[in-house]
Amino acid sequence: MSEPATPQDVRSGGWTGAVRRYAVRTLPPEKLLPDSQPAYMASWIYVFGVLTVSALVVVVATGCLLSLEGPGWWHVSGVGKYVNSLHLWSVELFMFFMVIHLWGKFFMAAWRGRRAMTWMTGAVCFLASVGAAFTGYLTQQNFDSQWISGQAKDGLNAVGIGAWFNVLDFGQMLMWHIVLLPLVLGGLTGWHVLLVRRRGIVPPIGAVAPEPGAVQGRL
Repeated sequence: MSEPATPQDVRSGGWTGAVRRYAVRTLPPEKLLPDSQPAYMASWIYVFGVLTVSALVVVVATGCLLSLEGPGWWHVSGVGKYVNSLHLWSVELFMFFMVIHLWGKFFMAAWRGRRAMTWMTGAVCFLASVGAAFTGYLTQQNFDSQWISGQAKDGLNAVGIGAWFNVLDFGQMLMWHIVLLPLVLGGLTGWHVLLVRRRGIVPPIGAVAPEPGAVQGRL
């Protein structure tokens, strides 16, 4: 007969138990899904981060529909043209909201309070989104995309990256746009949001962040 498990044995739980304890310690539920926020969160400048993520969701959803149907659908079908327009305008809103969010956090010095990695992941997200938008224009398969790729070719060749980033290769640009850059952007966005939840929302300059357990405004 085997001996009953001791509390230490139950606590160990192998590598899965260690991962679970680390995850709960790093991102406790009250931080991951808070039900209250500091009073300064009432400012509109804090809204643009959520708006950026919301626009990104629409970008991904419409992009999935476009990738399923192909260029013929979004150039000929009325529904395809509508989805293509939704994709374009959601990208425009995504970039608009992101720029306001980025500049707002820059002037708030959002890297304060051990939030340097939060700031850096957001800045790299912006750079990745520029690349995703650029390759998206190259895969439109119309005269605009042909003109953009023709003009970009010489510039990229001049800096020495045209050999492996060939803007005239539709297949390569399509894979960059729907596979590589979305994976990078999605991973960075998830990392950024988790860091925001872990470190908390940066307070305005001069404001004092509330102590843990302090009474805050309900969501």
